[in-house]
Amino acid sequence: MNIISRLLSSAFISALVVIAVPHAMAADKAVFEWVEYTGSDALFNTAPAAGTFQNPILAGFHPDPSITRAGGDYYLVNSTFGYYPGIPVFHSHDLVNWTQVGNVIDRPDMMPFNQHVSLNGGGIYAPSIRHHAGTFYLITTCIGCGGNFVSTTRDPAGDWSDPIWLPHIQGIDPSLFFDDDGRVYIVHHAEPPTKRYPAHTAIRVMEVDPKTFAPLSEDVLLVDGGDKQPFHTDYIEGPHIYKIDGHYFLSAAGGGTGYYHQQQIYRSDSPFGPFVPNPNNPILTHHGLPDDRPDPVTATGHADLVQDQTGQWWAVFLGTRVYDLPTPPQDPGRFHTGRESFLLPVRWENGWPIILAKGEVLPWTPKAPALPAGNKSPVPTTGNFSWREEFDGAQLAPQWLMVRTPQQPWWTTGDGALALELRADRIGAKAQPSFAGRRVQHMTASVTSRLKFSPAVQGEEAGLLAVQSDDFYYAFVLGTNAQGEAVLRVYRRQGDKEAVEGVVVAERVLAAEARNGLTLKIAIDKAKVDFSYSVDGQRFTTLLGGADAGLLTSAVANGFTGAVIGPYAHRVSTH
Repeated sequence: MNIISRLLSSAFISALVVIAVPHAMAADKAVFEWVEYTGSDALFNTAPAAGTFQNPILAGFHPDPSITRAGGDYYLVNSTFGYYPGIPVFHSHDLVNWTQVGNVIDRPDMMPFNQHVSLNGGGIYAPSIRHHAGTFYLITTCIGCGGNFVSTTRDPAGDWSDPIWLPHIQGIDPSLFFDDDGRVYIVHHAEPPTKRYPAHTAIRVMEVDPKTFAPLSEDVLLVDGGDKQPFHTDYIEGPHIYKIDGHYFLSAAGGGTGYYHQQQIYRSDSPFGPFVPNPNNPILTHHGLPDDRPDPVTATGHADLVQDQTGQWWAVFLGTRVYDLPTPPQDPGRFHTGRESFLLPVRWENGWPIILAKGEVLPWTPKAPALPAGNKSPVPTTGNFSWREEFDGAQLAPQWLMVRTPQQPWWTTGDGALALELRADRIGAKAQPSFAGRRVQHMTASVTSRLKFSPAVQGEEAGLLAVQSDDFYYAFVLGTNAQGEAVLRVYRRQGDKEAVEGVVVAERVLAAEARNGLTLKIAIDKAKVDFSYSVDGQRFTTLLGGADAGLLTSAVANGFTGAVIGPYAHRVSTH
C-alpha cells in the first residue's frame, strides 16, 4: 500500500478525497510542477570496469545498513531517525543493483513521530532485518517514540505489522538471531554493570519466545566495553550474532560513530558466551590512515554480514565521504551526504572474518559478486546521475521524506504537479511542516524546481528547503512584502540560539510576473552553496552565491543524518 493510500485509510481523514492538482494554482497551496536533481562527483566520473561495482552502493543519507537473504533475493534497510516514512527497504538480486521497494513505517498510526522526536537525534536507530522460515523480521529502536520493537511481514515490499514493543530490552540497536535448534535471541546494546565513564557501554543477549518475543532468559552480559587496546570498544553498539561452521560470532561496532568508528568480532561456542575477541580486531576501520589520502572515507563500521548463494560472505557497512579532513581530524570530517552504505567481500583468516585489514583503504570499485546480474534501479542509487520527478503518479515515490509523521494530508500529487498546503507548522519549530524532500547523494549536486505560487499576504512563503536538522537549514522561498510586492528570500538558521524562523541573509523584490511561475535552484559544491532563480526557466540569476554549506554537515550541526532538499510551504499563523 502506498503512502497516500495509507493516509486515506486512517480514520482521521476517512472523508478526504484526493484529487489531482492541475498546473493552475490552487487556493492556499503552492504548486511544484517538477523537481530535478543532478549529482556530479569527480569520484564517479569513470564508470566501473566490467566485473566490478561502484561503492558506495547507496550514496547519500543511508546509514546503519542491515541485510538479509531469502533464496536469491537480498533485502537491505537503513536508519531514518526523525524522517517519515521510516526505514527504507531495498531489494537486489546481485548485491550491487538496489531498488527501493517500500518503507517499513508508512502508516501514520504505526509510529507517530511528534515534537519529542528530534529530526537527527531521535526516531529510528539502526534497524536489523532477518528472514526466517518465510517471514521477515525487522527489529529496531525508536528514540523518543516508544523504545525497542519488532515488525514482521511475509512481503518486504508490502505491509509490515504494527510494532510489537519490547519493554524488557534495554538500550538500543537490537538484532534477532535465529538458531538452528529453533531458539531465538535478541542481542543488543546496553548499559554495563558499572559505568566507569560516559563512553562505557556493553552488549547483552536474551533468549525470547519465537512468537511473542517475551523473555525466556536473563539478559546476559557478553561484552563489557571499555577503552582497552587493541579493542577500542567505547560506545560499543550495533551487535549481530551469526552461526558459522558451528561457532557463534558476535560482531559489533566500537569507537563511536565518527573518526574512530570500527568493527569488532568475537567468537564463542554458545550464544550466551563467553565470547573471545579476535586478536586482530578491528576487522574494519579507517582510523589511523593518512589524513591526506585521496578521496578519503572515514567512520567505517556498523557492519552486517550475509552469505550469498555461492558461499561467499559479504559485509554491508556505513562510511562517510568527506571533502574536508583537517589535521587533527575533524570528527569525522565535513560531509552533507550523510553516512552511506558500502559493500565489500569478507575473507577468512585463521577462522576469523576480515573486511579490511589494518591500514587497508576501501576500494571504490571492487570485484563484483559472482551472481547473476540484477536489474538496474529506475531510480539510481550511486554514481553520477540525474533524475526528474514530474509528479504524474497518484502517490509520492517511496524515496520522498517528510519531517516527522504527518497528522493530516497537507499534500496532493498527480497530473504533473505536487501541491503543498500553506500551514503554520514550519521547519525549526519541532513541528511537521509542509515539506517533501529527497536525500542529497553527491558532494556536488543541484536541486531545481518550477514553482507556481502567488502569495496573497505577508507571511505566505513557498520554495525549496535544504535541511540538516530543525536547527540547521536554508529556506529559499518566494513571499511578499508589506507593499504587496513579490520578494524572494534566503533564510538561514545555524543553531538553536537563532530564531526558529531563521535569519534573512539575502532578498530581492521581483517583477510581478514571478507570481506566474518561478524556477528555483539550490546548488551545492562541497563547502559552498548557491541560490539562483529564473523567471523564464532559461536564464538564471544568483540571489546568494558562495554561502557556507557547512551548516548542512554533521561536523557543524551534529546528529546522524545527511542533507535533504525539496519543496516547502509555510504560512505565518494568524492566531
